[in-house]
Amino acid sequence: MKKFINAPSEYVVEMLAGIYAAHPRQLKYVADDVHCLVNAVPAVPGKVGLVTGGGSGHLPLFLGYVGEGMLDGCAVGDVFQSPSADQILNVTKAVDQGSGVLYLYGNYSGDILNFDLAAELAGFDGINTATVVGADDVGSATADRRSKRRGVAGIFFIYKIAGAAAAAGLSLEEVARLAARAGDATKTIGVALSPCIIPEVGTPAFTVAEDEMELGMGIHGEPGISTGKRESADRIIDRILPLLLDELTFSQNDQAAILLNGLGATPKDELYILYNRIHQVLAERRIAVFHVYCGEFATAMEMTGFSLSVCKLDAELKGYLAQPVNTPFFIQPRLDN
Repeated sequence: MKKFINAPSEYVVEMLAGIYAAHPRQLKYVADDVHCLVNAVPAVPGKVGLVTGGGSGHLPLFLGYVGEGMLDGCAVGDVFQSPSADQILNVTKAVDQGSGVLYLYGNYSGDILNFDLAAELAGFDGINTATVVGADDVGSATADRRSKRRGVAGIFFIYKIAGAAAAAGLSLEEVARLAARAGDATKTIGVALSPCIIPEVGTPAFTVAEDEMELGMGIHGEPGISTGKRESADRIIDRILPLLLDELTFSQNDQAAILLNGLGATPKDELYILYNRIHQVLAERRIAVFHVYCGEFATAMEMTGFSLSVCKLDAELKGYLAQPVNTPFFIQPRLDN
């Protein structure tokens, strides 16, 4: 294992300490626990609070989207581990402005268990909560078992659209409705060429032979759809993009937003080689693209690979996606409609 760390057991705490030191005007922690991260800028009274959470090792996923126009707080777990219910509750209390708190997180059993418990405890304190779970990974279950699908990089679109809706002053029920619509409109699949290493373990989480690739692999190394010989960038896109488009029926006025996400060790050069083919395929299908996000949005330590997300946009979703964002890890100006 070759990493820039001190003691592996201090990986998350030292990472968080560095983030707070680098962004003191934008992020802080509550309850004397660095794992309970919230926006340092006070929220507008009456605004719906947005809270996420999940394991570390995926930056900028989860805590990286806390800031103006997106999320209000994040409960941070250890590497690939869920945060505790108490940590989620502490973040919930800190961001509640009297209009309720919406939980947004990926479909993993540990996260579901702890967020459900935190919601129950928040209710005892008079805080109304609702939940929308990201389940966009088509490689983790078939379409008829969508409730079993994992939440991966496509949760970015849920954060983005819910964040804009909450900033617009919508109610908890309306923000949850839009977040759920964004989730239903987003499909993702990943491709891996090499594994990641959890610092406290020190050895690769799985193996992929030098001349092979795995389609549909999860961001923690969960098994994918198939393992086979490594193929060209164009051939990979030709195989995976139809898996997403076939589940999203585009109408004449719909547009697509594309999230091409590096998993930690894939250069942007290669992502744009992949996007070149994505652009060609979408043009062949006469699908108009509203905006392209290309870079690292949900990583898996140093895994070599990428994920591709397609979000189908109607006028309502596009309007919220277009709103500006300013977080320490993600900045977006207002997009032209």
